[in-house]
Amino acid sequence: MELLTNPIRDYAWGSRTVLATMQGRPSPSAGPEAELWVGAHHAAPSTLDGEDGPVSLAETIGAAPTGWLGADTVARFGPRLPFLLKLLAAEAPLSLQAHPDLERARERFTAGDPNYVDANHKPELLVAIEPFDALCGFRDPRRSADVLEALAGDALAPVVQHLRRGELADAVELLLTWPGKRADLVTLVTQGNGDEEFADDLALVRRLAAHYPSDTGVLVALLLNSVRLAPGDAVWMPAGNLHSYLGGTGIEVMAASDNVLRGGLTPKRVDVGELLQVLRFEVLEEPVVKPIEAAPGVTTWPVPVDDFALHRVTSPAELTLDGPVLALCTAGEVAIGDATGVVSLTPGRAAVGPAGAGPLMIAGAGEVFVASLGH
Repeated sequence: MELLTNPIRDYAWGSRTVLATMQGRPSPSAGPEAELWVGAHHAAPSTLDGEDGPVSLAETIGAAPTGWLGADTVARFGPRLPFLLKLLAAEAPLSLQAHPDLERARERFTAGDPNYVDANHKPELLVAIEPFDALCGFRDPRRSADVLEALAGDALAPVVQHLRRGELADAVELLLTWPGKRADLVTLVTQGNGDEEFADDLALVRRLAAHYPSDTGVLVALLLNSVRLAPGDAVWMPAGNLHSYLGGTGIEVMAASDNVLRGGLTPKRVDVGELLQVLRFEVLEEPVVKPIEAAPGVTTWPVPVDDFALHRVTSPAELTLDGPVLALCTAGEVAIGDATGVVSLTPGRAAVGPAGAGPLMIAGAGEVFVASLGH
């Protein structure tokens, strides 16, 4: 195992306290700190300590891919680390977004589409480490129709009609391309019916409109499942699922990609047409994934991809995992090691281990998240 230094992304929705406090730095920070990236994605790779200074993990793996990743991983995914681990600290809502499948990512990246920064898909799992609010996948369109009708009256009648017929694609497209005065429409809905049945929906609209008062993505949010994750709960977002993370602190593990198609709730690039091409217009019945115990003090969240797996370890443990590993401490202090060496991790610190280094040994009193290959 080797210690990593990890970049922090300063997106506007980030917290000024969470990452700074976790890492023992002065808090609040000078600016927003949204995501701590642990991995080898070219956009913001972690670094190792080299003889002459910091060395990119991406370059290190690229120089000896079989030694770091193992022959099987290179054969399956190429000479790159297949997964990326993040610590996410959201103080304000993230964009309304979805991610492409592998075929679409390869096709559009090769074609030079500016929405695509790499040729990979980005299925992702987010695990709450503090209470976390999220919008995840489409809910029953009949319920969405009831909500829009109650809050907007006849103003959204065409959208309501689509929803009552189960035409999710038409409803989303109409809202995201609304031809009238969007600010007036959003304001109308925020002033909607205060009936107790729709109180949570009205509160959601007002929360989002406070940040984006002229964005009809605020109304698309009413078509999605709204969930509050308790620590340990997760959401699984495969390709094409529309979602937005609203606030909280969590661990994300994903295929190593930064391909994001946005439809609203953001000052960043929005491409409604391409988003509509990648969305899966189907109801996500149960968006929350509960942890399962893999061993005493070890929990995991099985997902149907082989790009990654995630384990949370809270007591001394021995893990036998496939391929290379990334480990990120979020509480306490732990010692973590394999045949290549042992390192000590404190909150906000991370390490990397190569494939074929034997079982991963974890000791100490704390919490560490370990990402590896899936099955």
